[in-house]
Amino acid sequence: MPAVALAHPHIFVDAKFEAVAGADGGLSEVRDVWHFDEVFSSSVLLDFDKNGNSTLDPPELAAVAKTVQKSLAQYNYYTSITIGGKAVTLEKPEVMHAAYEDGMLTLSFVQKPTVKTPLKGLIVFGVYDPTLYTALDFADDSDLKTTGTGFDRCTRKIVRPDSKEILAENQAMLTTLFFNDPTGTDYSQLVATRLEVRC
Repeated sequence: MPAVALAHPHIFVDAKFEAVAGADGGLSEVRDVWHFDEVFSSSVLLDFDKNGNSTLDPPELAAVAKTVQKSLAQYNYYTSITIGGKAVTLEKPEVMHAAYEDGMLTLSFVQKPTVKTPLKGLIVFGVYDPTLYTALDFADDSDLKTTGTGFDRCTRKIVRPDSKEILAENQAMLTTLFFNDPTGTDYSQLVATRLEVRC
């Protein structure tokens, strides 16, 4: 993964997220689908098109998926879940699927909680890059969804923070050094679109 140099994204993703309740009424898994921008997709093609046929064949897509799966492990695959303010730990995806169509790269994967996770209280789902290198955008509220009868008794709300307001309120702490911290910042979490579910 490239080092963070500036406080703005270099990769743009149209994202979809789904939280799934299992038969026991708890959280069984979360599903992500990421559609990457044309510029980044082109760079992946240049790096992984080993046979030079201007597309990504199944073995090349498998190499892309393996590389991303390994490199994003340290960032928890950009996925953050809290229940009552406590973080929910997720297993690494068993498989990451990659597709390349019409010049665009798509990745999809599933993660499961490491322990039984009842749906109680305030549950916050967020998908964001703490390093600010990748911008994950949920274009429509329906791109963040819940499925399964365990969510039937819950209310849901999509929160889209106003980044200008957050910048104004936190100007003193948002220095160049803050943004250039390679381990990530709280700012990315503050401005990320999130799904809040109360059960």
